[in-house]
Amino acid sequence: MRRKDREMDGDFARQVIDKAAFATLATINEDGTPYCVPLSPVRDGDCIYFHCALEGKKISNIRARPKVCLSFVSAVAAPKGTFTLHYESAIASGVAEEVLDADEKIHALELICKRYTPGNMAAFDKAIERSLSITGVWQVRVDDISGKKNG
Repeated sequence: MRRKDREMDGDFARQVIDKAAFATLATINEDGTPYCVPLSPVRDGDCIYFHCALEGKKISNIRARPKVCLSFVSAVAAPKGTFTLHYESAIASGVAEEVLDADEKIHALELICKRYTPGNMAAFDKAIERSLSITGVWQVRVDDISGKKNG
């Protein structure tokens, strides 16, 4: 990190992950070019879960090259009279693995739903009955994490 004065520790980075409205997942295409896609993830310890379709470019990339990187940004503000942004950010990388165990898959989906749609939890069990078999769930076990703050 070039600006060491903005570097923050892993605990700070985990807090950013928990606050950020979304993340961007970076993967590598077959031809070596980068591919990024926004996600609505949730963190559980040093594991980040996300849900998705069962197939597509993101999934093909992960299956072939499972090392991924996620970026998170929160608390963005543009102070008046300056040409800078105040922000908090985190970068986490690790190996993505598909969650195949039904109990873990339901656990991850419950965490995601509690985070993003807490008012709909009364309908969670019925939604799981309808969609568990057609919903992909992946986990990234975080190997490296860093945080950064300006402001």
